[in-house]
Amino acid sequence: MKYSREQLMEAVSGQMPEKRWKHTLGVMHTSVELAQRYAADPDKAELAAILHDVAKYWPVQQMEEVIRSHPECDQELLEHDKQLWHSEVGYCVAARDYGVDDPEIRNAIRWHTSGRVGMSLLDKVVCLADYIEPGRDFPGVEHIRKQAKKSLEQGLIAGFDSTITLLLEKKKVIFPLTVLSRNDLIQQLKQRKTEVHE
Repeated sequence: MKYSREQLMEAVSGQMPEKRWKHTLGVMHTSVELAQRYAADPDKAELAAILHDVAKYWPVQQMEEVIRSHPECDQELLEHDKQLWHSEVGYCVAARDYGVDDPEIRNAIRWHTSGRVGMSLLDKVVCLADYIEPGRDFPGVEHIRKQAKKSLEQGLIAGFDSTITLLLEKKKVIFPLTVLSRNDLIQQLKQRKTEVHE
């Protein structure tokens, strides 16, 4: 079944507390803004943003079942922090429960927490919007917003830096893909500089 935008918003908002839904609305608005600024598809960005946290408040057991029952899901995730699971689950249920089968939209949901090497334009837009939507208020968010005005890559590097720093301070395990994503973005910026100077 295909959902209209309004039906989708109603279905998703019912699965989370009001505060998290406000965050989702902020990510929707910011995703569209970033998409328009950096020439991504605003409709796809909005759709991915609506669904990005759809599974955030699902019981852990339910999330685990979805990951285990979908061969395309990364089973290795189950060895890592449960905070990462909702992205992978969202990727699966976007198609299964909401008829969203566009791989670009599904991937933007999948990678909005950790990033990945070779992030697409849409991946970058949704991931960065999740960091900087207007309701976000954490140490360093203004710096990320400032960097986001320069480029998606600079904004995301600042975002990943803040996540990694926080995890280091809390002596928590850092998901390796986040470090690889950050390194890849730095390489992309270096490459861009080289091309400009050639």
